[in-house]
Amino acid sequence: MPDPVQPIRPAATIIVVREAASSYEIFMLKRTARASFASGMYVFPGGRVDGDDHLHKYDAFRHGPTEEQQSQVNALGDEWRGFWIAAIRETFEEAGLLLAYKDGDMISFEQAATQEHFESYRKPLHQGEVSLLDICQREQLKLAVDHVHFYNRFVTPLGRPRRFDTRFFIAAAPESQRGRHDEKETVDSIWITPEEALERNKNKEFDLMNVTRMQLEWLSEYNNKQAVVDMVKRRRQFPTRRPVLPVS
Repeated sequence: MPDPVQPIRPAATIIVVREAASSYEIFMLKRTARASFASGMYVFPGGRVDGDDHLHKYDAFRHGPTEEQQSQVNALGDEWRGFWIAAIRETFEEAGLLLAYKDGDMISFEQAATQEHFESYRKPLHQGEVSLLDICQREQLKLAVDHVHFYNRFVTPLGRPRRFDTRFFIAAAPESQRGRHDEKETVDSIWITPEEALERNKNKEFDLMNVTRMQLEWLSEYNNKQAVVDMVKRRRQFPTRRPVLPVS
């Protein structure tokens, strides 16, 4: 009997970047060793696209995509909304980075009370007790879709125990938000330059999936955060990569 066809799950990930003394840094999370996927590895915040991420109700609670992002919309296709919403939702749930506007400004966590207030939503969001839409309605937020730019797409090779069709985005971190792992699916978090992550991976100190390593290699070609942001804003081609496992 042939092996059953593995389902491919849609997913979305954000590569969050910030200024650093040397080059720029990317926010990465270490997945728990108990995870069924990428256990013990460092990843970008992200996860599966849920059915509710496609709800048109989100249209009242998002800013963007803008006209300048039309190429990104076209590349994402008819389900563009769901990928953007999932990417922002997962980044808040996993990393505590909330890419949203309140009263016209990106949310600031400069005040500890504000950070603690929004932090209190992460656990119930993870447990499904509250949705990102609920949070937007309660807090009068506009999700910063205009701040999050589609970059490329990867499909997990046939033969892996879990397969994902992942859209990768890039966004600049809000200056006052530092991010933190959720202590459930992720057990550590770090801001790190692409070069350092690759060097530590080479020395077997920093486990990476092949797709993550490849993204870091491409991003290491840029000297600072603004160069990365400018690159992704100007992008008009969005390659889909479908790696194939070597024949054993």
